[in-house]
Amino acid sequence: MKVAIAGAGAVGRAIARELLLNEHDVTLFEKDPSHIDREAVAGAVWVHADACELDDLERTQLQTFDVMVAATGDDKANLVVSLLATTEFAVNRVVARVNDPRNEWLFNDDWGVDVAVSTPRMLASLVEEAVSVGDLVRLMTFRQGQANLVELTLPDDTPLAGKAVRRLHLPHDVALVAIIRGKRVIVPQPDDSLEGGDELVFVAPEESEAELHRVMQLPV
Repeated sequence: MKVAIAGAGAVGRAIARELLLNEHDVTLFEKDPSHIDREAVAGAVWVHADACELDDLERTQLQTFDVMVAATGDDKANLVVSLLATTEFAVNRVVARVNDPRNEWLFNDDWGVDVAVSTPRMLASLVEEAVSVGDLVRLMTFRQGQANLVELTLPDDTPLAGKAVRRLHLPHDVALVAIIRGKRVIVPQPDDSLEGGDELVFVAPEESEAELHRVMQLPV
């Protein structure tokens, strides 16, 4: 996969290193020449360019990339990068960093953002996920489809213990994508049964969460 990252600060470099470990092709865009340090992320292609400038993006042929990651420390810049990547270069996937949670409402498909990543929101969700049993916890929002990644930890005495996945009768627009059981990650099959303590990960639109509560026999 060919990935462009706008912003080569600490966040952009960390993302680049992780992607390189997974053998992706990574290009870092940085407008400040003093921030360019090729040895810091040796496997990446470094480009001295302003990702908010159309000419610079054309010069680097952004249309040939699969993913754009807007990872600068400026929300306005990340929105502009996202919009250009989507509307001018038809990049398949745009992921944008939200620096100020108050701006999160802007990071949607109107600005070309497929996935908005807010560190404060994500940390709060992980705290809730760690301490919540029997409640739905929203981990991430996929802006393009208005769907959420939500998690539910079944209580040890859940009435769903022993019930097969095919018998859950989930809302038609909800998908169970993983069952985490101890150190195992299970891709759910129709005949797999649930156990108390299972962590269930769903993709669900917000309007279906109440129905998902009901199906999982939880209080709304």
